[in-house]
This record gives sequence, C-alpha cells and structure tokens, in this order.
Amino acid sequence: MIDREIRGGERAMKGADAALYNPRTVEEVFRDFKGRRTGMIKALTSDVEKFFQMCDPEKENLSLYGYPSEQWEVNLPAEEVPPELPEPALGINFARDGMAEKDWLSLVAVHSDAWLVSVAFYFGARFGFDKADRKRLFNMINELPTIFEVVTGTAKKQVKEKSSSNHGSNKSKSSSKARGSELHGRHSEVVQPKDEDEGLDEEEEDEREETCGACGGGGPSSLDEPWIFCDFCETWFHMKCVKMTPARAKQIKQYKCPSCSNKRARPD
Repeated sequence: MIDREIRGGERAMKGADAALYNPRTVEEVFRDFKGRRTGMIKALTSDVEKFFQMCDPEKENLSLYGYPSEQWEVNLPAEEVPPELPEPALGINFARDGMAEKDWLSLVAVHSDAWLVSVAFYFGARFGFDKADRKRLFNMINELPTIFEVVTGTAKKQVKEKSSSNHGSNKSKSSSKARGSELHGRHSEVVQPKDEDEGLDEEEEDEREETCGACGGGGPSSLDEPWIFCDFCETWFHMKCVKMTPARAKQIKQYKCPSCSNKRARPD
C-alpha cells in the first residue's frame, strides 16, 4: 500500500528510486526530506535555466516536485483526489512572466519549503511519530538552511555573520583574558557572581558557553574558579586541570596548553 504513495511524477521513477520511498523512522523521513530538498534546490539554482523553460505560462497548472533520489520534475498535479501525499503549490508557471525572475524563484522556494515540511510530517503522522520523534525530526530539519535561504543567498550571509560572530567572540575572550590579568595574571580569570536581577551582555553570554578543554566542566562564568586561556588553540582551561597557579600565570606572556605543547612541529 505504501508503494501507491509514489504519486504523480513519482510513478515514473525507476525501481531503485522507488525503493527509497518508504520512510518509517525519523532518520528515514529526514533522509527522504534531504533528497527532495536537494532536488528542488537544483531546480532553482544549478538547473534554473532548464526549470525556467519548463514553466511556460501557456501550459496547464504545473508543480515542482522533488524526489528522494535528489531529482526534480515539473509536472501536472496528481490525478487522484485526494492525493496520496500533500501536493506542492499549483500553477507556479502562471506567475513566471508576471514578476522579476529572482522574485518568482524566491516565491517558488517558499512554497517548496512548505511542501517539504508537510510531506515530512505527513509521514510522521502516518507512521505514528510521538511528540519526541516529531520534535527530533523538526530539529533535524531546522539544522538545514531552507530552500528560500539558499536561493536568495541568505544562507551564505548567515554563515558569514556566524563567522564574524565567532571572531568577535574570540575578541571577547581576549578582552576577558586582559580583565582577568588584573586578578590572577595575564591569562587567567575569575568571574565574580552577579546579582540575580542583573542581565548578561552578549559577550558574557558567549563566555557562558565555554567549557574547560581538559575536563569539560563549566566555562569562565563558573564561580570562584581560576581559569587560563591558551593563545594557540584559543581554549579555556581550569588552572588546576593544567597544573597552573595564578602566580605563575602572571609571569607568562603567551600561554601554551599541554596539548599544544605536545604537538610536534611539522617537517618542512
């Protein structure tokens, strides 16, 4: 019965591709989602000229389908009513010549994102995913950029901003290191507790995410705990974990953690 869900254009898929179309676990549904997503992204990016030509406004209601095999197709909607799977947006071709190409592609991308999620959660309902499974599936999907973000370039911008944010976080660590030098040496820091009603600024929130590179314990916001920062791998360590004292740290210009110290120089 599940094989009948190869509706519309998917009826034409080869047997090998059709075999992929039977997702029952969260991982299988996510794999199905990624395959369809990849196919639709191809249509709207690398294969965009072909996609544009296939969406002739003179033709009937056309839809963009993505398949688990990472292929795509522009086709008429499924004949059966109701269809075995949720249907993508109909009539995408009618708007092709009525708006700027990039705006049209963005519109198709938005509807494609909506279709992918609806298909994934259709399978979730069909195979009885509970609340935990649905949440896990959503989180896995949410880790990927949307088709809209890929098509509009937003995804690249977000990666660039994240990289800049990480760079800023490194600067934050350096400034924290300097502040700590007033207490326990150039590379050490003890963060004093704040009143509960005081908010944390952005830099302090970044620091709260740090963990000790040796034991994995809480970051520089841990109370009454001396820390030291490695200038080479840019990692925080509990002083006790690397057998360092505040007095000794005060004399160090550049601290190199045990791991960095043990790395042999690469031959030229």
